[in-house]
Amino acid sequence: VQLQASGGGTVQAGGSLGLSCEASGKTYRSYAIGWFRQAPGKDREFVMAISWSGGKVYSADSVKGRFSISRDIARNTAYLQMNSLRVGDTAVYYCVSRSIYGLTDDQDEYDVWGQGTLVTVSS
Repeated sequence: VQLQASGGGTVQAGGSLGLSCEASGKTYRSYAIGWFRQAPGKDREFVMAISWSGGKVYSADSVKGRFSISRDIARNTAYLQMNSLRVGDTAVYYCVSRSIYGLTDDQDEYDVWGQGTLVTVSS
């Protein structure tokens, strides 16, 4: 599986931004797709993930109610919609894929990582 992320950019606090991640290759091996992020000087943290089949969602508490995730199975693409963005959401966002059943916030459990895309929220 290969992942190609797009979107990102700069937005003012309170604004919205969307990311997409297209999976290619042996996509049947992917059980779930999602995002992690890493802010400058901080550890990488889980954001959200969704299972391809059934659309089960797992979300970090820090983004609940503000971010949403969806997937388009026909396009092998997942989308992260980020609303009510805060300066603290500024980070490089990484698209990830997990081949094993179950959703988790453990980065070691995601076996495919896409390139990062920068999201900057200005005050």
